[in-house]
Amino acid sequence: MRPRLVFTGPTLSHPEAQQVADVICLAPAVQGSIVAAVQRYDPAAIVIIDGAFQAEPAVRHKEILWAISQGIPVIGAGSMGALRAAELYPYMHGVGLIYRWYRRFAVLPDDAVAVLYGPKAVNFSPLTHALVDLRMTVRVAWRRNLISTDLSGKLEGAARNLNFRERTLSRMVREALPEAGDHDLQTCRQILAGAFVHQKKRDALSALQFMHENALVPAELKNFRMTVGFAQDLEDAGLAV
Repeated sequence: MRPRLVFTGPTLSHPEAQQVADVICLAPAVQGSIVAAVQRYDPAAIVIIDGAFQAEPAVRHKEILWAISQGIPVIGAGSMGALRAAELYPYMHGVGLIYRWYRRFAVLPDDAVAVLYGPKAVNFSPLTHALVDLRMTVRVAWRRNLISTDLSGKLEGAARNLNFRERTLSRMVREALPEAGDHDLQTCRQILAGAFVHQKKRDALSALQFMHENALVPAELKNFRMTVGFAQDLEDAGLAV
């Protein structure tokens, strides 16, 4: 039986992914990851959740399209996967709210899903929060009447203005309320922590459940052909198949 592969890390840990579906978990995708994985595993399907983009080049659109052209369904959700799925619609299958946001609002910043995370030795544990999760959290707290409209706006603005490497719930609160005392800051943090929305993880779990329940066929595969130029691109990048 051909395996199913999941590129994940900070959004959904490898043990969490394997509780949902029988999958082989790989590190967040980078340039060349898809080609290498197809060559090694000959997978039945691929799910991209997380991808790296700092120390290494990000996973390329063309290698995803190449995998699809080989008859391998590729699903994206949660983080880099949602972004690439929106960009490669209809060939790549997207799942979840974040994917739908990127499909609807093409101007959304890429760093809305970015987080700083640790190495494989610590299971790619996230060190910061994604903007999309913080925004969802603030809006849920506001809808529950836990925070005011004015504070909601200040918190969202503070989250947007932070670099993804520094974007945490605690830092967002501190930036939004620069004149507040320690007690008020702590109270706000506790309110938001109690309402925290892990939207990236929700979408990632939905993608794995979708893969588990569906036999996918790549969209428009019969009419889809890779260009000759892509073979040259792979060769130039040292990724020739």
